[in-house]
Amino acid sequence: MAAALDGIVVLDLSRVLAGPWCGQVLADLGATVVKVERPGAGDDTRAWGPPFLKDRDGDDTTEAAYYLAANRGKRSITLDIATDGGARIARELAAKADIAIENFKLGGLAKYGLDYESLKALNPALIYCSITGFGQTGPYAHRAGYDFVLQGFCGFMSVTGERDDRPGGGPQKAGVAIADLATGLYSAIAVLAALNHRNNTGEGQHIDMAIADSAIALMANMNMNYLVSGAPPKRHGNAHPNLLPYQVFDTADDPVILAIGNDGQFRRWAGLAGAPDLADDGRFATNPQRIRNREALIGIVAGLMKARPRAWWIENLERLGIPCGGVKDFEQVFADPHVQARGMAFDMPHPAAGAVPMVGSPANLRGSPPVYRRPPPMLGEHTEEVLRDMLGKSEAEIAALREAGAV
Repeated sequence: MAAALDGIVVLDLSRVLAGPWCGQVLADLGATVVKVERPGAGDDTRAWGPPFLKDRDGDDTTEAAYYLAANRGKRSITLDIATDGGARIARELAAKADIAIENFKLGGLAKYGLDYESLKALNPALIYCSITGFGQTGPYAHRAGYDFVLQGFCGFMSVTGERDDRPGGGPQKAGVAIADLATGLYSAIAVLAALNHRNNTGEGQHIDMAIADSAIALMANMNMNYLVSGAPPKRHGNAHPNLLPYQVFDTADDPVILAIGNDGQFRRWAGLAGAPDLADDGRFATNPQRIRNREALIGIVAGLMKARPRAWWIENLERLGIPCGGVKDFEQVFADPHVQARGMAFDMPHPAAGAVPMVGSPANLRGSPPVYRRPPPMLGEHTEEVLRDMLGKSEAEIAALREAGAV
């Protein structure tokens, strides 16, 4: 079965997470993705360990788990774009590509002739996606952008973490680099939109992606809570600012997530908890009333939830159609039969390790499903293949490039 992006060629000049994540999404959809890396070092994340992938003898490879997370499906070519030969090869690849992804500092590629205007002259149909911390315009355009800093910049940390008046209160970042990941996903969406535009007009274009913009957009209802009310949202820990009861509660043994989303669910929960009168109490009958009387209700709910063990709550809440769940660690996640049935974890052959574990794409297209054609590449693994097969270089030309330090 053909993949959705079969025949599309991507030149991936990016590193770390946002750009590589975009490239991996496109690779999973069938695109040919050529990852350009620095000779001898490669993508920074190759060294962001431990943990590192183990080889067949049980020793660490040079492939950190962080790198493996964002580079499946790509071919790795080492190029020193600071040399004339390396920059020339990059331009030749761009001339044959449909898409280029880069996350260099603002204007950093112009001196190598790898900026959008230079490559547009070679390939007017090229879709060129630039990813920077703060974008190509604005007073902060020259600032570096790191995920942690941008989680603070976009307001995320002002609404994440326990309340200031409680133990452990204060701003908290997410456990994963959500600003980078959101930018990778938004970039993939923008690239696909640009492909459709090109299909209609024949025109390529420059896409200006800012991690700051993506992080702000990701704040969704929190943005609107502020813009509508004029009051900045506050931290609520595991609680929800707009729904109640909607948080983690202790039970007789293990904690459980209770996520009540409407008044009908609250009424059913109250009956199950042995307190049906709560659903008729004027303080709690509707969600807006529950929000206004948050502290009074939470105290009551917390006491009732402690009366039964988690397994009892989950069994009966699910029976009544009330959203709930446990708090799993990653061992429990990947042992879950539903996760296994959905194919979210699988192994791929790997030249050094024999096999490498992977996490599947959630994009389940029935007619053109994701494809897993290549594991995350070893550094420079495909240099000769790309030069020979994509650019038609002879063995002598490849040897000359190596001698010059270009590859």
